[in-house]
Parts: sequence; C-alpha cells; structure tokens
Amino acid sequence: MISEVEFAPGKKGYLARPAEGGRHPAVIQLHERYGVVQHTTDIAERLARNGYVALAPDMFSRFTGDREALARGDIGVGIRDDEALTDLDECVSYLRGLDDVDGGRLAVMGVCQTGRQPLLAAAHRDDLRCAVVFYGGIYQRDWEPHEERPTSVGEFIQRLSCPVLGVFGDNDHIISVDDVRRFRRALEDAWKTYNIRIFRDAPHGWLNDTMPGRYRPEAAEDAWALLLRFLERHMGEEADASRVEWEFEGDVPTVYDFSKMVRLA
Repeated sequence: MISEVEFAPGKKGYLARPAEGGRHPAVIQLHERYGVVQHTTDIAERLARNGYVALAPDMFSRFTGDREALARGDIGVGIRDDEALTDLDECVSYLRGLDDVDGGRLAVMGVCQTGRQPLLAAAHRDDLRCAVVFYGGIYQRDWEPHEERPTSVGEFIQRLSCPVLGVFGDNDHIISVDDVRRFRRALEDAWKTYNIRIFRDAPHGWLNDTMPGRYRPEAAEDAWALLLRFLERHMGEEADASRVEWEFEGDVPTVYDFSKMVRLA
C-alpha cells in the first residue's frame, strides 16, 4: 500500500507500508535526479512487500520550476547539504511518529544523485542502522568542497556511524572503477564496516526498469537480493562496535577505459 503524505509542512513524499500488521523497520528511500517518479515509488513498494515501511521524500520540494522537464532529465536541481539534513531529520521524526514503525531500526538509501545523502546522514546522526548507496555519492565533485556541499565525502566517511552498502556498475559513465576503489580505501582507512559490489556490464542507472536502455534485469535482481540481505542483517541486530567487517566484490574487465563509457537512455 502506497500513498502520498506530507512528512513536514509543505514537503511531500510517498509512504509504502507492509500489508502485515505490527511494527516494522523503515527505510528513507531517496530518488534519482528526476525527482519522485515511477521508479522511486516502485522501489518503495518493493521494500514494503519485503517488510519495510518506505518513505520516499521529495528532495526537490524547494524547486518551483518545470517538473516535467525535471522528470525527463532535461534539467537538474542541486541539493544543498544543509537542506538535505533538515529534510532527513524531518523524515526521521515523521517515521518515528508512525505506530507501525520501529523507530530504532532506520536506514537511508540513496540512488544516483542522492547517493551522497545517506553518507551525509550517517555522518551527522548516530541512530541509523545502515546507509545504502546505489551508483552515487562518490562522484569526483563529492570529494571536493563546494558551495552547496562544503564538506567532502571523505570527511563524511571518517564520521560514519553505521555500516554502508555500496552498489556500482563497471560501465558507469559518471562513477569510475577507480572512484569505487577510492571509496573502499577511504572506508578501510577510517575503519568503517562496508559491503561494496561492482556489477559486470552495468551502466549508470541499471536498476531502473523504466529505462530499457539502462536496465540490466539480472544485475538488478542480484542487487535486490544483496540489498535485502544487507538490510536484514543490519536492521535485525545492533552492530558489534568491537568489530569491523569489509566485503568487496567486483567483476571488471582486465582492460578498463573509463573514457569510453557513455550515457545510455
């Protein structure tokens, strides 16, 4: 069951709930660069079918321009770190006010443009069970300070308070294999628990079945299974603060040329 909600004054999103009664863990599930579109709500509904309350907030609530152009990808909207933190804090408060949410078991998942925000949230909060990044968050620009993003992702990693799942593809035209390896090294240098996987022949956006040119069904199903295992593990039990776990799996060509990667429709 999914419905439109107002998670804070003037800020809307979609809430998907499991059919079963009782209290459930919850995922704040963030959208791609297109805003809240069908792919966003499809992910939320699938999470709900697997036992999670999923809140998909509109991270572009402050945008007053052409929404149709945004959904097509003809224009882009930036997300300031300070505004994202405000929105995420409000999402957490909203979820904790719901009778069917176990407020002690929360995660944040970001996809594409919003891959940065789970790391941002986990660096500023100590009450998340895990952070999930799908092919985002570690673009070149994320490693350097910017007016909208004054803190580098490297500094976030130093302050992470929960395990991280990172899911990437070796044919991504925005995030290179070297970017993923840099992410891995930063997590290990900071002694943070992670699970990272690079999927073979997967371009940017390959989870999105509404974009046939990008969608990779086999990789998408494998990634869903990985995501559900990760959530079950870390939402089901508190992390052992005395241990750090590192899991890395990649399938990449021996001859890799990032400059030849292209954007697919």
